[in-house]
Amino acid sequence: MAAKREGLSDKIAIDMTPMIDVVFQLITFFMLTLKTVITEGDFDIRMPLGASAGAAWEDPLPPVRVRMTAGPDGERTSLTMNGQPMGDFEELRRRIIDLVGTGPGSNADKTEVELDCDPTLTYDNVIAAVTAVSGMVQPDGTVVELIKKIKFAPPKKN
Repeated sequence: MAAKREGLSDKIAIDMTPMIDVVFQLITFFMLTLKTVITEGDFDIRMPLGASAGAAWEDPLPPVRVRMTAGPDGERTSLTMNGQPMGDFEELRRRIIDLVGTGPGSNADKTEVELDCDPTLTYDNVIAAVTAVSGMVQPDGTVVELIKKIKFAPPKKN
């Protein structure tokens, strides 16, 4: 007698509901445990207001150009501000104070300093120039802030 196979099918039904549940649980887990990283260097960037804001546009002061040249040993040989020679960094600081002023109403936020240094200049001279134009500490411990916008001139091609 030949037995007849009754309707055995080649297809097996797989229930996808548990797999979808697990995927959604994984997505939820990763979303809830995600920790965003605080961006490095929170720079104080002030963008100009658009013309529709109704504010009058102020012309920025021309940039102050500080040029330092170095000798063969890397030590500073000259220091100039806008083409005028300076004796030392203290004189540079006094000229910056005369230019922008101190306290409320000063032009320190509107002024920009561009440091143009020889590539062979020693690091301590560059830092001394940045310190001289950015501010000073009074004998009583209070800090007098001068210019905050300091940039370096691009290196010159030989």
